[in-house]
Amino acid sequence: MGNRGFTLIETLIAISVLAISIVVLLQLFSGGLKSSKLSDEYTRGIFHAREKMDEILLAAELNEGVIDGKFDDGFRWSAEARHLDIEEAKDVRLPFRAFNIDVNVMWDADGREKHFTISATKLVKPGKDNP
Repeated sequence: MGNRGFTLIETLIAISVLAISIVVLLQLFSGGLKSSKLSDEYTRGIFHAREKMDEILLAAELNEGVIDGKFDDGFRWSAEARHLDIEEAKDVRLPFRAFNIDVNVMWDADGREKHFTISATKLVKPGKDNP
């Protein structure tokens, strides 16, 4: 028996398998980082939407219309309040008015606009301006 060792072809095949494995692992790692970034953006969007919704729900007065603004971290928001007509109570004067509130938070991610929307209903006492 002569000198036993790896041939050039065996060595090239082993290096090729190793290189392909490394490329696959790096792509998986990159995909995980992208997913983590997207998850973080949606988490911040949800936080901002809930923050703005809580602010609107706790406000003393509520009027129909659309308001919007920006957060310091590049997220934008838009809120719309619409009066809800309660059909079963057309002939009865209810001691409250109902509003449907939609809060939409938008941001730019990788050149595309992403958004998250939440909705709530608020009951308010009729006032002088809002019978």
